[in-house]
Amino acid sequence: MPRVRYALLAAVALFVAPAMAQDARFPSKPVRLITLTSAGGTLDMLARLIADEAGKQFGQTVSVENRVGAGGNIGAQMLARAEPDGHTIGMVTVSTHGINPTLYGDKMRFDPINDFAFITIAALAKNVVVVHPSLQVKNVTELADYARKNPEALSFGSAGSGTSQHLSGEMVKMVANVKMTHVPYRGASAAMPDLLAGRIQVMFIAIPEARQHIAAGTLRAIGLTSKARSISLPDVIPMAEQEGFAGFDVSAWFAVAAPAKTPRVIVDRYNKIIGDFLRRPDINAKLEAAGLDVVASSPEAMAEFVKEEIARWAPVVKASGAIGE
Repeated sequence: MPRVRYALLAAVALFVAPAMAQDARFPSKPVRLITLTSAGGTLDMLARLIADEAGKQFGQTVSVENRVGAGGNIGAQMLARAEPDGHTIGMVTVSTHGINPTLYGDKMRFDPINDFAFITIAALAKNVVVVHPSLQVKNVTELADYARKNPEALSFGSAGSGTSQHLSGEMVKMVANVKMTHVPYRGASAAMPDLLAGRIQVMFIAIPEARQHIAAGTLRAIGLTSKARSISLPDVIPMAEQEGFAGFDVSAWFAVAAPAKTPRVIVDRYNKIIGDFLRRPDINAKLEAAGLDVVASSPEAMAEFVKEEIARWAPVVKASGAIGE
């Protein structure tokens, strides 16, 4: 029996030793964190916070690379094709790993499940429904009533076709059985001038990108797409609490992943560093003020969540008629 036990221990050591050695050598050079939007937005802010903390923990530079295009697919594809040694990680979102698999279909150049090692769901992002002040509605129920009475009058802008902001509007149309014309832009910031000028009347947008305009009275907030209320907009009522929209719950989400086959010991190290950082009271409060709810999940929970999100968004994308370009 002792010989059998020693043989088993030796076999385990053969598997564990390389992993431990890999972890001891990591990181052996600067790390890059690929993110999917231009500098200055909510996702970029979160990515830079994570990169800064990881750099401090590793004693290595962690640089953020903004790779924009195709609803996040360009950056996600770069991440999927990177060397799986832990020196490249990236942000993935509801777009790349929820909406785009149906939106782009066979045009997707990566597998959202099999081409990634999932690290953690970092945070959920609340979207707020805002209207131009000339539109005399105070909540989403009134918006739907107005749309029924004026079927050609309303246009809603989004950060692009197939984004969570676009599909939030499509879900409102489906739930309330109303017509609104979708106007896609190359990012929320590109849509904002037209919304402020009244050329479009409605947007579903991340809270940080609209908060100053709400405070100034140049936009009116009429609802949140998430069930939970927002610390930064405490007086704005979620759509789920408004007549005709019970159960409505749409949140964008931001997560961290690595290329498939990244060693699990490195994935776990990232998971702990990022999770501990996001749960810090000061960081948690900062993100909540920006309209983000910290999640900090396990890799397994993220893998299951991504599968559920792909299935959840498929019928909405198909009903919208949107096609990725």
